[in-house]
Amino acid sequence: MTSSPLSLVVHGAAGRMGRRVVALAAEDSGIKLIGGIDSGSHPLCGNDIGTIAGILPVGVKLGTAWPTGVGAVIDFSLPTAVAGCVHACLSSRTPLVVATTGLEDEQKQLLAEAAKTIPVCWAPSMSLAVNLTMKLTQQVTAALKNLASGIDVEIIERHHRFKEDAPSGTALKFGQIVAEELEKDRDITIAHVHGREGKAGARTRDEIGYHAVRVGDNPGEHTIVFGMLGEKIELNVAASNRDCYATGALAAAKWLQAKPPGMYDMFDVLGLTK
Repeated sequence: MTSSPLSLVVHGAAGRMGRRVVALAAEDSGIKLIGGIDSGSHPLCGNDIGTIAGILPVGVKLGTAWPTGVGAVIDFSLPTAVAGCVHACLSSRTPLVVATTGLEDEQKQLLAEAAKTIPVCWAPSMSLAVNLTMKLTQQVTAALKNLASGIDVEIIERHHRFKEDAPSGTALKFGQIVAEELEKDRDITIAHVHGREGKAGARTRDEIGYHAVRVGDNPGEHTIVFGMLGEKIELNVAASNRDCYATGALAAAKWLQAKPPGMYDMFDVLGLTK
């Protein structure tokens, strides 16, 4: 028996990422677009979300009203808009994929509370390649953490000129993975250093450095450097366009359908053990 298509609403449908989600969802026979939500003040409100995305019309107009019968919501909006999306999903008990970056602690706590009632997938990056690189980062850190001469871990991230938060949420997640592995079974606390300037002094062993670069239309690139005496390892993952993030979000929305309430991430979606 063929299952019914997933009825999908895209929150932030007029944004750069929302448009790509709409465009790719429209090509997927397993998905039916039934809503495109954005700010009521957006100049494109009332237009077909397909047209906004640069494809043929899909019969759904951009607006602020939430439709009924929603199977899942993908949020690619702004941190300030996430709360409204969460409350709408809670009201209708709808699975939610949150791909918006730059969330504050208050918004993260809201997601954690919502996950007690509905399935929520939240990750700093929806990219398959990024999440596989995160797994590799964990493994490399575990292999090198007890090196007698120590390792120096630096994270360099590059994004487009329009990105407002720095360092990226993905860079911070890479750092979290490294720090957790370095601190495991050891009485140390890893410091997180954001850039260096002036006479910063010699680098300590127990720190992770972050460096944010903003250039042109770069959709996202991260390099994790493991520096040792006499050699180094660099893990680099780069997107050539935004479709990898949209594809990952759509996969997460489908995956959430069979899941009970809880907080999930892309490691769960991709079957990567932590």
